[in-house]
Amino acid sequence: MNAPLYELRGIEAAHEKGGERVLHVPALTIAHGEILGLAGHNGSGKSTLLKVLGFLLEPCEGTLFFEGALVDARAMRAGHLLRRKAVLLGQETRLLRRSVAANVAYGLKLRGLPAPREVVSRALALVGLDYAGYAARPWMRLSGGEARRVALAARLALDPMALLLDEPTAGLDRESAEHVKRAVISARVERGATLIIASHDMAWLSSCADRVLTMEEGRIVAGL
Repeated sequence: MNAPLYELRGIEAAHEKGGERVLHVPALTIAHGEILGLAGHNGSGKSTLLKVLGFLLEPCEGTLFFEGALVDARAMRAGHLLRRKAVLLGQETRLLRRSVAANVAYGLKLRGLPAPREVVSRALALVGLDYAGYAARPWMRLSGGEARRVALAARLALDPMALLLDEPTAGLDRESAEHVKRAVISARVERGATLIIASHDMAWLSSCADRVLTMEEGRIVAGL
């Protein structure tokens, strides 16, 4: 039987070394190609769990497996290798002071990968933005919703195994939120990506997730 993409056992995490533990996950498995939703109030632990899954926060206790391999302290120190496979889009939209096309291509170039027009165009199309109309547009001429979609396109262009999204529809109108949903489903159907999405929008989250876990005080309290 193939191993799940993620397997967590007895995970405890804190925001800083030696700090109060704010995440407690006794057991969690996430399958290849799954769309997993995370629900809960602010401070419930959703963002912390995403950081652990994105290899941005090292657990202070427990074991974490990715593709069946143990992610130990040594692997975390070489986390850039793991972060090529698991990409996080956080709550804050941060774009480079460049064109839309340059923003979408930046991550590829940073990794020493080619960024041809067709790859950038496809990533933009996934979030409902036309290459001809947006590629040359400077970052400051984007609305908040457009900037959020460009940031998502930049992550999609990397073709990650796992795409982690923290409140991807926050501040978006209904049309933009629908484009994000289509991009999420397309990433799974066309590329086999696994998606873990934290959101307060339960109607939107339930419409695209295979299952939704509810978190409270750093613990998963429903959905397992």
